[in-house]
Amino acid sequence: MERIAFTTSIPVEILLAAQKIPVDLNNVFITDPRAAVMVEKAEEAGYPRNTCGWIKGLYTAALESRPEAVIAVMQGDCSNTLALMETLQLKGVPTIPFAFPFERDAEMLQLQIKKLQDYFAAGGAAIHEVKKQLDEIRKLCQQIDEMTWKDNLVSGGENHYYLVSSSDFNSDPLQFKQDMENFIADAGQREPFRQEIRLAYIGVPPIFTDLYTMIESMGARVVFNEVQRQFSMPYKTADINQQYLMYTYPYGAFARLQDILEQISLRRVDGVIHYTQTFCFRQIEDMIFREKIKLPFLTLEGEGPGKLDGRSRMRLEAFINMLK
Repeated sequence: MERIAFTTSIPVEILLAAQKIPVDLNNVFITDPRAAVMVEKAEEAGYPRNTCGWIKGLYTAALESRPEAVIAVMQGDCSNTLALMETLQLKGVPTIPFAFPFERDAEMLQLQIKKLQDYFAAGGAAIHEVKKQLDEIRKLCQQIDEMTWKDNLVSGGENHYYLVSSSDFNSDPLQFKQDMENFIADAGQREPFRQEIRLAYIGVPPIFTDLYTMIESMGARVVFNEVQRQFSMPYKTADINQQYLMYTYPYGAFARLQDILEQISLRRVDGVIHYTQTFCFRQIEDMIFREKIKLPFLTLEGEGPGKLDGRSRMRLEAFINMLK
């Protein structure tokens, strides 16, 4: 089976229906022990220093993993994706554009999905069957999420890992399902976590590798990972058109805000960490979230892959101590 990579969550049902292996380049990049070197390689190739670390990592990940093609999400994710797509084309990597309509327009989204479906010659019946199978796997993601905020049996880092991995199911949905079933069985035997401070994490997944363990060492725990949860498609839907219309991440800050406010209330959150990536346009959205979310709020900025820097650790510790 041929591997198809992508720059952020896309209708993965289409790839699986077409007998392709889905590969989220973000996961390839950030889980590689050489992640920092991958950023440096992109800079050596000509990427500017003041470009998002994720984009540079995705560039190297795409070149090194050699997929059949890369689906580049041109609208609804990163403003640098067009240039990423062009530089991959320069290196001979086939690219396929996909876009989430900013207006959250159902007809425009359906057109984009149909174009992707036609490109891969994936039949509607096959896609529907794949969706039914993935719905069962995604229920396990929802169970892990509930075990995090309701049962206090799953750490924020474990929650992050399984939900963020649901973008491509670690390129093997059946194995991913087995891994989650085993994890759920083991986690169900634990004593509940005792951290009193409950945090929400909003924004793109962190480029920091030790954020969640650091938070827990300071006496707090993340019980809501906003974007990671969205990757797991937590809503019950009849078809993929409806599913990717309800998916909040591509449609701007206000589309995401309603879900955020509902979940921080449901999960009895004490404070909010908004992660922003250096050189990312989403830093500007911090203004919106700060004004609309009426809870203690910490904006945490990351640049390159690796452990939290000293300044960020101090700010995080001060924030958690304030909440105690």
